[in-house]
Amino acid sequence: QMQLVESGGALVQAGGSLRLSCAAAGRTFVSYAMAWFRQAPGTEREFVAAIGWSGGSTYYADSVKGRFTISGDNAKNTVHLQMNSLKPEDTAVYYCTARRWRGSVADYTTQGGYDLWGQGTQVTVSS
Repeated sequence: QMQLVESGGALVQAGGSLRLSCAAAGRTFVSYAMAWFRQAPGTEREFVAAIGWSGGSTYYADSVKGRFTISGDNAKNTVHLQMNSLKPEDTAVYYCTARRWRGSVADYTTQGGYDLWGQGTQVTVSS
């Protein structure tokens, strides 16, 4: 069974930093892109950041641009999310995901652009 497992979620104060990690578990797989989405209570799941392995291009939601950085290792199917200058509105469950087909630019920022998901890790930012 192919799996993604997130880690690193915690309770931090506003202005603090966290580094989330996502690692593959179970059967190996090939991914063409990986990303982070998040979902706060009572809201829809939203795109946060993505990285395409082909050229290393990165994509960010406007709400996190300049504060978050996505990185990873395609060979290991791992991805990280460095989160700085955290705000209370960043509080959410963060999900790691992977795309197992080439896709296109339009696939980076939507849930439909990915097909393998982790169970999520909780990030709580207090004011």
